[in-house]
Amino acid sequence: MLFTKKTAAQKRLDFRDMLEDGKLHQFPGAFNPLCAQLIERKGFDGVYISGAVMAADLCLPDIGIANQQEFVTRGQQIARVTDLPAFIDIDTGFGEPMSAARTIRLMEEAGLAGCHIEDQVMPKRCGHLDGKEIVDTQAMVQRVRAAADAKLDENFVLIARSDARAIEGLDKAIDRMKAYVDAGADMIFPEAMKSEQEFEAVRKALDVPILANMTEFGKSRLLNKKELEELGFNVVIYPVTTLRLAMGEADRGLDAILRDGDQNDILDQMQHRRDLYDLLRYEEYNQFDQGLFNFEVTDTPME
Repeated sequence: MLFTKKTAAQKRLDFRDMLEDGKLHQFPGAFNPLCAQLIERKGFDGVYISGAVMAADLCLPDIGIANQQEFVTRGQQIARVTDLPAFIDIDTGFGEPMSAARTIRLMEEAGLAGCHIEDQVMPKRCGHLDGKEIVDTQAMVQRVRAAADAKLDENFVLIARSDARAIEGLDKAIDRMKAYVDAGADMIFPEAMKSEQEFEAVRKALDVPILANMTEFGKSRLLNKKELEELGFNVVIYPVTTLRLAMGEADRGLDAILRDGDQNDILDQMQHRRDLYDLLRYEEYNQFDQGLFNFEVTDTPME
């Protein structure tokens, strides 16, 4: 925390620049601030904060039970520990269009570089599950317009997510996405595409940046970076990957302790203490602390 160097405004500008450079940028999901620091250390372009992951971290399903303040708090915790731009899922905006507008202000104040808002009804569902329902186009246009009008920083990136493909088909979903752009969305998030051809059709239909969701076990094949670059996408998120990796290892490790009675055979699966301390910047904090305590006030009178 003490050694981040960029302001929220600088990180938002970085995000804007990424969207205009013609490259694909990778934003893994962070399930906590420590994970965000690891994402930065590995050299990724940015950090994504998934609503599904926040809900899961609270042991809740992704159906809109986690509230606005919980989202804001986690978003701020993550955004303030990294110099990478971080953007966050805000589900349907936590209420009517005025609530969506307030959510934008809160996320700006929390230091986020952007967010995405979706066209589902509440209670919402994970975008890659069946049984979703969506609001009519005009209702979503009102959400997007309210969110866009609420921005204080023009570089805060407003992303409109559409779940309409699974309900209305691709052509009508694209019509919706165009309406969301007209309402003020800076980027479009087409959820649960079923093929590369569908990703390509969305790209050809829109002239704003496009986001791809490469979540595991979903409707879409897991396209690699080169494939998405060739399709012309600007950002790819891996929303639940780090949580699934962490929980998978925790599951197997706990089984080993029950089976063996100790952790000796699973030490090589763990992050070593030295690596954790390095990630936390223990030594830098120590040097900062020593600098404070070594400071001396002289008795020399002022002239």
